[in-house]
Amino acid sequence: MAELLSLTPDRAIDNYGHEATHMTDQPFDYDLFVIGTGPGGEGAAMQASKGGLRVAVAEEFPEIGGACTHRGTIPSKALRYAITSTVKAMTNPTMQEMGVQLSPTMDQLRRGTKTIIARQVSMRKSFYDRNGVLIFRGQATLLDPHTVQVGGKKLTSANFVLAPGARPFRPKNVDFNHPRIFDSDTILELSERVTSITVYGAGVIGTEYASMFRNLGHKVNLVNTRDKLLEFLDDEIIDALSYHLRDQGVIIRHNEEMESIEGLPDGVILTLKSGKRLKTDVLLWANGRSGNTESLGLENVGLKANARGQLDVNEHFQTSQPHIYAVGDVVGYPSLASAAYTQGRSAAMHLLGEADDGLRAHGIPTGIYTSPEISSVGKTERELTAARVPYEVGQAQFRSLARAQITGSTVGMLKLLFNRETLEILGVHCFGANASEIVHIGQAIMCQPGGLNTLKYFIETTFNYPTMAEAYRVAALNGYNRLF
Repeated sequence: MAELLSLTPDRAIDNYGHEATHMTDQPFDYDLFVIGTGPGGEGAAMQASKGGLRVAVAEEFPEIGGACTHRGTIPSKALRYAITSTVKAMTNPTMQEMGVQLSPTMDQLRRGTKTIIARQVSMRKSFYDRNGVLIFRGQATLLDPHTVQVGGKKLTSANFVLAPGARPFRPKNVDFNHPRIFDSDTILELSERVTSITVYGAGVIGTEYASMFRNLGHKVNLVNTRDKLLEFLDDEIIDALSYHLRDQGVIIRHNEEMESIEGLPDGVILTLKSGKRLKTDVLLWANGRSGNTESLGLENVGLKANARGQLDVNEHFQTSQPHIYAVGDVVGYPSLASAAYTQGRSAAMHLLGEADDGLRAHGIPTGIYTSPEISSVGKTERELTAARVPYEVGQAQFRSLARAQITGSTVGMLKLLFNRETLEILGVHCFGANASEIVHIGQAIMCQPGGLNTLKYFIETTFNYPTMAEAYRVAALNGYNRLF
């Protein structure tokens, strides 16, 4: 039976204390039913509720938040912070002079993660409670275009948002039950001490974990099935990432494909089609993800997922059934928590008949938590060259910034791409400490109306000194000087 996790009055209260008007004259139990409580589902539910719709959601797992909160973004970034803090302590001259040596276990490093997750769950549940959104627990299956079954309970809705998320792709010829073979969901459960790891798959997840394990001092093989890392990034950033991973000791192997994976009592052997055999203590499979669509009952509503369990949607995130939307990882690229939330809100706004001009579903920044971080928004040099756009480049090396010298975070750079003729900012690319924060300054200026989104803003604005934000002034002047 479906279990009701949250009971609230039949009304929704927005952030300003105003009561929303529900469309109670509809012949359905709900105006919108959302499947999944990750970022995409939450964004859709909150936006629709604030718009006056009667909304309910279904969550298969005991706690809300989706993979982002429980198995992906939050726990992995919390682990990364713990590792980074430990490494800083280990390399601190004062600590070394005192003879302090640190060798934490994975269990110790992730000890604080459960507390963070609990806080996230509590906070997010309060959102549903305050907005009168009922949460049903159980597997949700569509029975017909307007009926969903959650556990043993049937509910009807005028519209649906599918936000079931995704999980690591698991090929049938890999034994994920072996205690030394992991995917990105299970690697956080690693308990024993290891000295070496092979990461198969060099996408965002693979490169992030390769960086984390190398920071812990492990020997790392990063196996890439393509000819370069993270091909969607600017080429210069890709080169910088590759250089620093190798400089840290990561062995990167491009253009390789798995032949077989053999789990042994003392390790794992990855045999590649090139003939190479890599033996390490453990293996992390990080090659692709699959949408959680098998149990949704898509066949009952005329929908079909692709081979990776993903659904096709239009620019409003509608499937081929106009009243059924899909958002988040289940629609594929960019598969970012930030993008999923925006997609959910955009879908709900379309359902409400509202323009989503305030949302920017396009031009979403990337945030890659390698060491150092990477973040970018806008066009790459490769894209601008292909489009024959007359652009110029402005750069600021972190090693030249006083704040970076003070903090010891001198590895990295900020790169601005701008139109030579209009000075319009076309792309912002950052590599280094706090890149995922720094990029938003450039993003804000890029989104300004015509004439205000140019290089001049950074040239004419006074930045606090010393700060990392000062990199924008340095990069802008560097680029402007190239025009003459």
